[in-house]
Amino acid sequence: MSKAVVLLSGGLDSATVAALALASGHEVIALSVYYGQRNARELQSAKKIAHKLEIKEHFVVDINLAQWGGSTLTNHEKFNSTDLTHSTIIANDYVPGRNTVFISVALSLAEAKEANLIYLGFNAADTYYPDTQQSYLESFENLASLYSRNGIEGTAPKLVAPLIKYDKVSIINQALQLGVPIVDTWSCYSGKEEPCGICNACRIRDFGLIKAGRSDLATAKGRDFYVQDTQRATSIFWRFMLR
Repeated sequence: MSKAVVLLSGGLDSATVAALALASGHEVIALSVYYGQRNARELQSAKKIAHKLEIKEHFVVDINLAQWGGSTLTNHEKFNSTDLTHSTIIANDYVPGRNTVFISVALSLAEAKEANLIYLGFNAADTYYPDTQQSYLESFENLASLYSRNGIEGTAPKLVAPLIKYDKVSIINQALQLGVPIVDTWSCYSGKEEPCGICNACRIRDFGLIKAGRSDLATAKGRDFYVQDTQRATSIFWRFMLR
């Protein structure tokens, strides 16, 4: 059985990727990272998911990127949902170098554990980030082939991002098919013990859940937003049709 390291944040995407790796017959080794994120609550979810998916090895490492800041996700001051918008070319919740650090650690773990695959939860909604693109993955694979012992021997781990072209609704449908414990996953950026329902992560997750027919798993605020947005869109449509 081949081994696969899965970067498991505790979110819906990474949980789905872990389930996909297991469904493909791989022995999964989970890796989670505390990087000083305000939503460290997600690490509790990562542990629950690893347990429910019966992943035998789960490593949690501490690499505090919040020491030098640079992102709303590592800013532990009062949360403001308007800080987490995609109003610029690069999203405000981009954490400098985060994925480069994560994948480097994953490559170290994969080499030590003789795993030949590294699964990542990148998806179509990540187009605002420079370190989630296919070209980035290809460049990193090339780097791994040059700097590691496995790379020199021609057995460097392959980076796999099976959801890279999936939108959130498609990911949720995949998760439902695989039996992912969605209720135990965590997406919210607010840093609270309950999801806020208003940050970008909550809004995207809630919208996807509602569109996938699982509004019961969405936040109450998310359901309210969906109704309001639907009513607003309907009103605009009929104003246009009846003018």
